[in-house]
Amino acid sequence: MHSLYRVVICLLISNLAACAQLQPPPDLPFDAAIAVSDGGPLDRAIAPAEAQRPGESAFRLVIEGPEAFAIRAHSARLALRSLDVQTYIWHADLTGMFLAQQLIEAADRGVKVRLLIDDMDARAKNAGFAALAAHPNIDVRLFNPFASRAGMLRLIGEGLTDFSRVNRRMHNKSWIADNRIALVGGRNIGDEYYGASDGVNFVDLDFAMIGPVVRDASASFDKYWNSTLVYPIESLDAASVTAAELDRVRAVLISHVRDAENSRYAAELRAGDSVKRLVAGDWPVQWASKYTFVSDDPLKVTMTEQNAQRALVAVALLPWVKSAQSDITIISPYFVPGEVATDVLVAAAGSGKRVGVLTNSLVASDVAAVHGGYSRHRKPLLAGGVSLYELKPQVGTKVDSSVFGSSGASLHTKALAVDKKSLFVGSYNLDPRSTWLNSEQGVLVENAVLAAQLEAIFATQTSGQRAWHVMLKDGDLKWSDGNESFDSDPRASAGKRFAAWLTRVLGLESLL
Repeated sequence: MHSLYRVVICLLISNLAACAQLQPPPDLPFDAAIAVSDGGPLDRAIAPAEAQRPGESAFRLVIEGPEAFAIRAHSARLALRSLDVQTYIWHADLTGMFLAQQLIEAADRGVKVRLLIDDMDARAKNAGFAALAAHPNIDVRLFNPFASRAGMLRLIGEGLTDFSRVNRRMHNKSWIADNRIALVGGRNIGDEYYGASDGVNFVDLDFAMIGPVVRDASASFDKYWNSTLVYPIESLDAASVTAAELDRVRAVLISHVRDAENSRYAAELRAGDSVKRLVAGDWPVQWASKYTFVSDDPLKVTMTEQNAQRALVAVALLPWVKSAQSDITIISPYFVPGEVATDVLVAAAGSGKRVGVLTNSLVASDVAAVHGGYSRHRKPLLAGGVSLYELKPQVGTKVDSSVFGSSGASLHTKALAVDKKSLFVGSYNLDPRSTWLNSEQGVLVENAVLAAQLEAIFATQTSGQRAWHVMLKDGDLKWSDGNESFDSDPRASAGKRFAAWLTRVLGLESLL
């Protein structure tokens, strides 16, 4: 009887996935970013500043969501030659549709638009992305795509039969205009990343950058764009790439922009040019000659065994953290350090260095499974002298939870600072998924002013108003914000506690 059950299950899975066989990608010529030139608004604004500081690049920590939105929108409006956008998520909401409209308007002006999206999110919006690809100046490619383009049963079947592949995703985020200005960091495209959500709004961080580092970001984009793991959407669903669908999407976006003309984000588009404010110094930037743009090998997601030569972000960060002389500051919404990172941090604290970590509390996190992986390392970290802080849910927001969800947590910043003189900002969480499963990227910069700004962010977010300080007293965990104290994860629901516990006992840490 058990054998019969197995046969039935296998037949069911086979039927679910019968039409979901991913073919090899088409053989395409190498497509590179358009080189910098003269004559465009971004060239006129940025080239003189670059010329005054040869060999240096400028960086600004973009903390506030509206500013992050404004720089993206204005750079799209000023672009003359190219817009390259790489993202894990693109929501069809207020800010997502505003920015999609900016891409279409740029393409209408003759700008070459390349849109690279991870298919974990894009599949559900296949029709919209396929419609954009019908524009002669917009190319849409999907990273590690699902073979099926619609249907929940097909999605489930493909996940069951090809889990090892579809579990590995592109987590990189870049927005690059005319190879002159770029934003990289933690933000995807969607309301919660720009402070526009009626529910949760993320505490997030980007680097806005000008100078040679932008060409480094473009080189990384090209590496992914031309990867054998990337498929033009036409090769997956040619029937949906039609002029009629593009016209339909245009009408939807125009109607959306018209209906939202009184929103804060429409006002940002009508306000002064944020790019000029950056270059003019109204929004201060810091110039640095010592910086490294680092991104994983796209083929990292095909690894059957852990290979550090492809996990380039983690390889860059580990020796940098080990080299700390006085201070290590870590902000990671999904913090699952594992044995190696735990030992590194404990050793640093044991040698007299200040080691501070800010992550999500269980009640603030949307991914209780990740918290389950993190929680087993709390006692060893605290016993070793590491200071732990867990962010509270932000006032006036609600947190929707799922066991394996990927959005909704209050904290989304991924950043590190060492010795108050250098910092990292990117897409990399300090967890096994970012280290071994997903592709990631980020920027290491040596600049004391920027490092001090990140330390100030950490100090603000770890204050009693924003976070609980986790401590170890007589072998037991305690949480305190200076006013209240708790003996277990503060204010977490029974469902979240159970989900975290289940992940911990099932030993799923390597998937988190």
